[in-house]
Order: sequence, then C-alpha cells, then structure tokens
Amino acid sequence: MPMSQNGESFVQTVRGPVGVDDLGVTLMHEHLFVLTPDVQQNQPHLWNEEERVDDAVAKLTTAYELGVRTFVDLTAIGQGRFIPRVQKVAARVPLNIIVATGVYTYHDVPYFFHYRGPGRLFEGPEPMTELFVRDITTGIADTGVRAAVLKCATEEATVSEGVERVLRATAQAHRETGAPITTHSNAYVRNGLPQQKILAEEGVDLSHVIIGHSGDTDDLDYLKELMDAGSTIGMDRFGLDNFTPHEKRVRIVADLVAAGYADRMVLSHDCPCFIDYFTQEDMAATLPDWDYTHLHRRVIPALLELGVTEEDIRVMLVDNPRRYFTPVAPY
Repeated sequence: MPMSQNGESFVQTVRGPVGVDDLGVTLMHEHLFVLTPDVQQNQPHLWNEEERVDDAVAKLTTAYELGVRTFVDLTAIGQGRFIPRVQKVAARVPLNIIVATGVYTYHDVPYFFHYRGPGRLFEGPEPMTELFVRDITTGIADTGVRAAVLKCATEEATVSEGVERVLRATAQAHRETGAPITTHSNAYVRNGLPQQKILAEEGVDLSHVIIGHSGDTDDLDYLKELMDAGSTIGMDRFGLDNFTPHEKRVRIVADLVAAGYADRMVLSHDCPCFIDYFTQEDMAATLPDWDYTHLHRRVIPALLELGVTEEDIRVMLVDNPRRYFTPVAPY
C-alpha cells in the first residue's frame, strides 16, 4: 500500500519503499518476462533462467544509462508473473522496479476463480479482490514484495461477463487500498470508454486510472474524451510499429501536447525482456526498435522536432508518474 510519512510520500518497489519524488524518469508500462509457465515447467529445454536474467539485467542497465530511473512491470496473473525472478533482476540493476497485481484476460476469468465468488457455484466474497488486496497490503507470496499498481485488460469491443468481473474486482481493490489502476485497452475499438464506465460504476475516481495503449489510434476525439473524463492515457507502445507507425505515434503525442494535454499522458514501450509468444528471431526481424532505449533514441528527439518542449517531456516522463503514484487513501 502506498505510504506517507513526515509529509513525504512513498511507493512500493521490489527493493522496498521509494519516495515518489525520487522516481525520476519512469517507463510506465513495461514487462520483464511474459511467459506461459506450464510450457517452461514441462519443456525446460526452452528456458534458461540464468541467461534470461542476465539479458534482463543488461537491458535495464542500458535504459538506466540513458536516464531511466523507474521501470513499471505490469505483468499480472495470466502473463507468467513470478516475483522471485524479478527480485533476481532488481538486485543487480540500479533502477527501481514497481510490480503489479491483477488478472490479464481477454475473454473469461481463469478457472481458479471461475466457480467461486458472488453469484458463482460456490457463493462467497470475490476471490480476485481478496488476492489483489493481499498482494498490495501484505505482499506477493512469501517474497516480501508488495504490488503498487493494479492491472486489468479488455481487448474486444464488447466486455464479456468474465472480463467485467475482473474490472469490478480491480475497482474494488483500488477503493480498498488506494493503489492506482492501469489498463490494457484496444484503442481501435475505443474500449477505454467501457473500461471507464465500469470502473466509475464501482465508484473509482478516474484520475487514478491510466487507459493503456491509447497511442495505437489517431482518433484524437476519443483520446480527449478519455482524458476529459479524468484519466491519464498511456502512449506506451513506442516501437510496436506494426500496430501504428513511429511517425504517427509521435505526431499523436505532439498534437495532444499542443492541445494542452501533456499533463494527462505517460510514455512507454509495453516491451518485455522476453516473451514466449514469439521467437527472439521473429521479434528482432519484425520489431527492431521495440526496446527500452527507443524513447530516448528516437521518440524524444522526434517530439522535440515537432515543437514539444523539454518541460513537456519532463511532465510526461516524471511529473505524471509521480502524481499517479502519490498515495491515495482508501475511499
């Protein structure tokens, strides 16, 4: 749970609490490892733990050398989150790593939750909410690491019953702990709007919500609607040029800054050190710029050329993350 002491605000990281004023340049939507644990457990020849940790350390160290000071790992249940592995990386890198709790699903809840909860076969409290709250207030498993952000996702235009259940559990955990929410959304179908609607129905103050992956679309009216409702939007897939080309992504941000929305955007890549959905060779061939250095190498210079100021960039990379992680009391 976020904390305040003697007027200073703190946020939980893998190595313990850090003052929000010390977060510095923050990549707000990234991943370390996105995995299918059943595959790694049963096909060990496909996984080399030491090699993958070494690779992650090298990539995060390079990001630190370019100025990144905090890395938000939004890997949740459904994406292979394993905190002991994250701790191995955190122990060897100088930047802060913040981890998430939540359930990542596009269609239905995992079977672990399917039959239990309000209105289910085995009636009782919502187990997802209880799990999320425990991750935030007590810690994840026996690692001593506490999550500082809630993650949820919708991909389709219509929200399924199972996904809606995840969103409402996320909202309830936010209300109980004050931990902020970041979503995965599909901007092509404008589904940040139903996300906001469901969260607001649960009483969530939308200023504590980032609608992720909003930079995939150049529908500025849609993006302004999300921000005008109070949310910050994640322009957080730089390097994923197969979805939206680099030049268009940069132009969208520049246009929104010019319209006065710098204080409602954060920048990132949505990049994993390793993801088992594709081969490393396929990723290198199709997404050569998808890494943690892309913002500093290409995006920031391009934004400056379009008239975005250094102060605007600081707002999006430092000030907005600091505000987002500033403690909020349960409500």
